[in-house]
Amino acid sequence: MLITSISGIRGTIGGAPGEGLTPPDVVKFATGYAQWIREATGQQQPTVVVGRDARLSGSLVRDLLVGTLNAVGVHVIDLGLSTTPTVELAVPEENADGGIILTASHNPRQWNALKLLDRTGEFLDAAAGERVLQLANGPSNYAEIDAIGGVEFRSDWMERHVQHALGLELVDAEAIRARRFKVAVDAVNSSGGIIVPMLLEALGCEVVRIHCEPTGQFAHNPEPLPAHLKDLCEAVVAQGCDLGISVDPDVDRLAFVAEDGSWFGEEYTLVAVADYVLSQTPGNTVSNMSSTRALRQVTEAHGGTYTASAVGEVNVVKAIKDTDAIIGGEGNGGVIYPASHCGRDAVVGAALFLTQLAKCGQTASALRAGYPNWFMSKDKLDLPSVDVDRALGQLMEAHPEAEVNTIDGVKFDLEEGWVHLRKSNTEPIIRVYAEAESEAAAQALGGRFKAELTALLEALVV
Repeated sequence: MLITSISGIRGTIGGAPGEGLTPPDVVKFATGYAQWIREATGQQQPTVVVGRDARLSGSLVRDLLVGTLNAVGVHVIDLGLSTTPTVELAVPEENADGGIILTASHNPRQWNALKLLDRTGEFLDAAAGERVLQLANGPSNYAEIDAIGGVEFRSDWMERHVQHALGLELVDAEAIRARRFKVAVDAVNSSGGIIVPMLLEALGCEVVRIHCEPTGQFAHNPEPLPAHLKDLCEAVVAQGCDLGISVDPDVDRLAFVAEDGSWFGEEYTLVAVADYVLSQTPGNTVSNMSSTRALRQVTEAHGGTYTASAVGEVNVVKAIKDTDAIIGGEGNGGVIYPASHCGRDAVVGAALFLTQLAKCGQTASALRAGYPNWFMSKDKLDLPSVDVDRALGQLMEAHPEAEVNTIDGVKFDLEEGWVHLRKSNTEPIIRVYAEAESEAAAQALGGRFKAELTALLEALVV
């Protein structure tokens, strides 16, 4: 499976070209990106920062990528094993012209991807992404021998990332150290197993490591959801921890487990961090359409304005800039703090959350209990080979009672809650998210719309 989208070029390793992320595909898209960088900058030998997570195909794809960039005349700064937010920070600091992160984020181990950044360290917008694809599918133009690119290696960027987080104005390292937190970390055997304990130890925390060896042998499904984090929940209770932290393989998603082993809720990662930031610097917030309405309630309680964006980090970032928001992100545990940089960052998010926890003097479970209590159901359908947009249009016609938003898939706002149905940017699925006042109600609401859409899709099969 190969997917090109707003989230980059993503695919399963192996198979025939065009069917997965094969060596010819890596060369093709790396060539397109390198030609775009040269075109966008006007430079014959621009510089690109490259980093990767620990998944099994990482070094193989890295070698193909770097060799191809060099062949087009691009100079590479290779961070080696790294994280998505680390690369995002490094691009402007290294005065680079762009960046590429090799990671399929929360996808299983057979997947990998090229996430493409511009010179600000942010994801390419739609126009730039389309141009990369045009160039990738056009004629290739490689450099003569005297113009090929070189490689520099940097081994200190995860340490620099941690120091960046500690230096943020709203991160109170001394308050955290005074609490002497004991924290369990599940990093699914990727690069988070290095950087998250590094952050915690710098903050005086005792660290209990779970699946923190960066072998790429994911110990469980890498998406940080309750069903996948049994080991972390059990360890928090058994080891008497104050908190459990889970990150995905590239460390841009962040989820917590409270001291009693209960799920803090990935949707409430952003809510809690925003609550702290807003308490110190009032302002506006942004999250995507599939995120909890609790953020709106917390924002308005602090006197700010909340804005919903289309799903996708680049869309959230655009809305943050358009509304001059001081905090934003996604309900999947993605925290974007513009005072740091405009990208989801679990390291910065964890430092801000620990400051909130240290300053409020509460347990994690007590902190969570203080927020509006909404329940979300997250389900999915396999993406069929039929006209999905037509079926969604028919579903809208069947629900005239709903307030409908179509900026990204279709969101139905109803008296009892909301349902959002959209084609995924990262997987061949249709996501079906719902939120209501109880878990059962959310599951029932999402299940009802899923069943209706399934019937409409089946009716379109010839």
